Amino acid sequence: MNSKKFLLAFKYAFAGILACIKKERNLKIHLVAAVLVSCLGFYFNISRFEWLILVLIISLVIVLEILNSALEAVVDLASPKIHPKARFAKDAMAGAVLVATIGAIVVGAIIFGDKIFLCR
Repeated sequence: MNSKKFLLAFKYAFAGILACIKKERNLKIHLVAAVLVSCLGFYFNISRFEWLILVLIISLVIVLEILNSALEAVVDLASPKIHPKARFAKDAMAGAVLVATIGAIVVGAIIFGDKIFLCR
């Protein structure tokens, strides 16, 4: 792969991320939550290991939200009319995002719970 194609791949990837941010309300919500959690991380001076866990769980939720957007677009293109299998694919992907989001909330509670409640 030459350097021009390599750079074009990054350009298209960033264009895809920006398109999802512009189009998807839930992705915007997740990004705002990620920024707020990151600010809490700096405020409470969390450990390197806690940062590692936060970055991984934030990345997981963002990646799943982008995949959800892509899957919905493909399903809508392939099946413009409501079809049980199309509905299943969309609902299953949305469920995956929800599971990751709940996991992220639990991780956040574990990392920040004591720090927040001990600040009283």
